[in-house]
Amino acid sequence: MISEGEKSISDHNKDGGICLELVLVGSYVERVLQTSSRRHWNFLSSKQENEKPLSENMDAFEKVRAKLETQPQEEYEIINAEIKHGGFVYYQEGCCLVRSKDEEADNDNYEVLFNLEELKLEQPFIDCIRVAPDEKYVAAKIRTEDSEASTCIVVKLSDQPVMEASFPNVSSFEWVKDEEDEDVLFYTFQRNLRCHDVYRATFGDNKRNERFYTEKDPSFFVFLYLTKDSRFLTMNIMSKTTSEVWLIDGLSPWDPPVLIQKRIHGVLYYVEHRDDELYILTNVGEPTEFKLMRTAADTPAIMNWDLFFTMKRNTKVVDLDMFKDHCVLFLKHSNLLYVNVIGLADDSVRSLKLPPWACGFIIDTNSDPKNCPFQLCSPIRPPKYYTYKFAEGKLFEETGHEDPITKTSRVLRMEAKSKDGKLVPMTVFHKTDSEDLQKKPLLVQVYGAYGMDLKMNFRPERRVLVDDGWILAYCHVRGGGELGLQWHADGRLTKKLNGLADLEACIKTLHDQGFSQPSLTALTAFSAGGVLVGALCNSSPELLRAVTLEAPFLDVLNTMMDTTLPLTLEELEEWGNPSSDEKHKNYIKRYCPCQNIKPQHYPSIHITAYENDERVPLKGIVNYTEKLKEAIAEHTKDSGEGYQVPNIILDIQPGGNHVIEDSHKKITAQIKFLYEELGLDSTSVFDNLKKYLKF
Repeated sequence: MISEGEKSISDHNKDGGICLELVLVGSYVERVLQTSSRRHWNFLSSKQENEKPLSENMDAFEKVRAKLETQPQEEYEIINAEIKHGGFVYYQEGCCLVRSKDEEADNDNYEVLFNLEELKLEQPFIDCIRVAPDEKYVAAKIRTEDSEASTCIVVKLSDQPVMEASFPNVSSFEWVKDEEDEDVLFYTFQRNLRCHDVYRATFGDNKRNERFYTEKDPSFFVFLYLTKDSRFLTMNIMSKTTSEVWLIDGLSPWDPPVLIQKRIHGVLYYVEHRDDELYILTNVGEPTEFKLMRTAADTPAIMNWDLFFTMKRNTKVVDLDMFKDHCVLFLKHSNLLYVNVIGLADDSVRSLKLPPWACGFIIDTNSDPKNCPFQLCSPIRPPKYYTYKFAEGKLFEETGHEDPITKTSRVLRMEAKSKDGKLVPMTVFHKTDSEDLQKKPLLVQVYGAYGMDLKMNFRPERRVLVDDGWILAYCHVRGGGELGLQWHADGRLTKKLNGLADLEACIKTLHDQGFSQPSLTALTAFSAGGVLVGALCNSSPELLRAVTLEAPFLDVLNTMMDTTLPLTLEELEEWGNPSSDEKHKNYIKRYCPCQNIKPQHYPSIHITAYENDERVPLKGIVNYTEKLKEAIAEHTKDSGEGYQVPNIILDIQPGGNHVIEDSHKKITAQIKFLYEELGLDSTSVFDNLKKYLKF
């Protein structure tokens, strides 16, 4: 067994891409080999052809909004799924699935495989691509921005490519080849946000489609992952706290699958394969944090697992990637990023401390056996490429233009002491030349649920705020996953109030240390982050001036008592079971935002909700908003003349997606709301925003 080393590599110089991710997505835990997602931002404004003149008397916001709402989504942020297979790159070009030779991928010389418009969907995009081993077929998952529903198409690759089949509501899917060189597609079927069924299908002359597995426990879901060497297809059956993995032979997919280890409550594990050995990332044993174990592929049961590598305390395992002679771990330790490169031949370990500005990894697929590429990003800095070269044992950094934000802004790693003495990490951004920070506006962001890290990906609107003098603070409270599995455990079920105490401590610490003041402080969150924000508005509204929420979870008690909702049973391990456990019911009542509204002063609140959101039902958000307005009206009656009544805005958007991250309308409406509520001049911020948008 080896433990984590301390050696740091500081040599830099080139570029990169990546691999495989352990992700907590909303209320689902997924580990998927993702297709590369390339995101492009525009830093220079340009005039749109045939642009209609705007009225001179429109204010700055109205002018920008008028432009934004006429822009197609692609001109703000382009997201292309792509995958390399053989000598080709498969990707989306316009409304088509295309492929081109690898060396011509950046040219316009490509072959159209399928036109997405044939599906008659509103603004479809390709979410994921998988190519059959011998390139006879390609499968692609198609989605739209306003829905979580998806369609998987299978295209036969020939002189005249043709769609062979399509399957609705597919979540994960992978190809394998059987003993007779026939391509077999395994896929999971999603119904009402639940993935319980696995199917396998063949095409051509021997066409078939059959159900392979059904999970009976409604608190578990299923996803598929193909090991990096394609030797095994893993069928992962998971709840929030427990997992079970079956191996499907990548060479004999019609044989019965092999169980690695039957599910044990509280034990999570994920599997990779190399040279007839299984590498297992698991929390089994003490401490109950992730550690790396291994065993022979033909003796996979837990009693044969040998401890191979342990992590430091307060470490989050973000990702693992397997190579011929190396295993690479992507880690977050004490709120800083590291890459550990383990030599599998000699058990050596190199620990690379990454630049302090970096807050997150971007993980893409990677098939290069000699290099491990990845990207680093932060909320105010676009992604930058890095590559670790195994032969040289060095990390190389992308060269070229250096983003000016590195010199014009500061990133601080701070801690707040919660009321039980626990130290809560924060990441803070502000302009380097800011004077008298106490008079600057502060935007605080929080999540604190499902063991998910707070999103720290690049957001152009966050960059704009920092450029305009704002302070940004990301509070990594308990319930999230930034410090490992225990950090999550300490903020779920009957410990959910720890996250609320952490958030309050973070905001008070920021104010005490001279970062803004309550009258200039705003708080923002999405989805389950709305629980802590709504709870803080009830318990300590004096800390805030304004709040923005997107698709917020606000009615915890009634939602968790309604088992007809698609995610209630899966979420019992996070929130508790108020229907059958009185202790859980009474505890939820203590913090549930909807249950604790009272006549008092509240900050102004802007809520964006989605009409057909299946994850956070609109009914609960509307109920919360109505109760809040009634309480404010009652409080206003008893307040003197001149009382400033808070604005409560519920903006209901059409569509059935959960969160539309890049909506121009949402972004501009939220910024306008914040500037108005804090009494700030918005002229420069919207001029600055144009630098990141293509006009």
